[in-house]
Amino acid sequence: MEVTLDVKRFDPESDDDAGYYQEYRLDVEDYFTVLDALIKVREEIDGSLALRCSCRAAICGSCSMRVNGHAKLVCKTKIRDVATHDNHVKVEPMGNMPVVKDLVTDMKPFWDKVRAIEPWLQPKGPVPDEEYVAPNEAMLHLTGVMSCIMCGACVSDCTALEVDKNFLGPAALAKAYRFVGDPRDESDAERLKKYSGEGGIWDCTRCMECVEVCPKGVAPMDRIMVLRDKAIEAGFNNNNGARHTEAFNESIKHSGRLDELRLPLKTFGMFNFPALLGLLPVGLRALRRGKMPPIIHKAIPGAKKVRRIFEKLER
Repeated sequence: MEVTLDVKRFDPESDDDAGYYQEYRLDVEDYFTVLDALIKVREEIDGSLALRCSCRAAICGSCSMRVNGHAKLVCKTKIRDVATHDNHVKVEPMGNMPVVKDLVTDMKPFWDKVRAIEPWLQPKGPVPDEEYVAPNEAMLHLTGVMSCIMCGACVSDCTALEVDKNFLGPAALAKAYRFVGDPRDESDAERLKKYSGEGGIWDCTRCMECVEVCPKGVAPMDRIMVLRDKAIEAGFNNNNGARHTEAFNESIKHSGRLDELRLPLKTFGMFNFPALLGLLPVGLRALRRGKMPPIIHKAIPGAKKVRRIFEKLER
């Protein structure tokens, strides 16, 4: 099988990260992975191609790259599964990280954010004579998140990070869930307060990209949603994200649909004039296009049924 790899190369003489694409045509076997093909290119065609790999068994997480626009572990991605109809495969370095050379990215921003969530147990009280022990049943809900191999695929494709570099990101927050959910850790309140701040759990846009690209089924977005629930339950709801969530739920519960005019008032606060004025251009564009919500908010005919669903779930 002949395949063409369209590989994004690094241009050291360019002032931006645009780089350029270089085509490599090569014959591959049916069982070849993208990593197999890249190694063949480096060993037989172009020794200057830079890439990172190690175990070749989807364990170390070193070989995460973008394949046809989505982050993947190239050691477990078969050429035959991603090649286009004309046998092309586009390979690029991970997104949301500085490029060192070609397909190698600088992971320092990734690790800095993991360190920021304090990924270690913080027990209180006297130190036991032996290790801190937790019953197996209390740890079962953490088995999924502990499967994370820190490959960075979720961070690469995170749409929130593309516009907000301060966001801790899906990998770090999934790791945060691992410690908040650990019965041996006794710093939940401190952790949840910290994670509820700027760049934390409320900056996730719920695009589900991290869930789609995670090669180990960690589902970072789902972990972030649990952290949000825990933060609200712990009383850390004096922030835009928590107020937005509570106002959204309240509106749906009482009228069966969203009250779009009151939502920003309850999210930002009625007297937060700078934030409300910042929404004015959006409101004017909506008005010009006939998309302004009604001033008088009315409940849908089946609002009582919706309310009963909420009441049943809240029991």
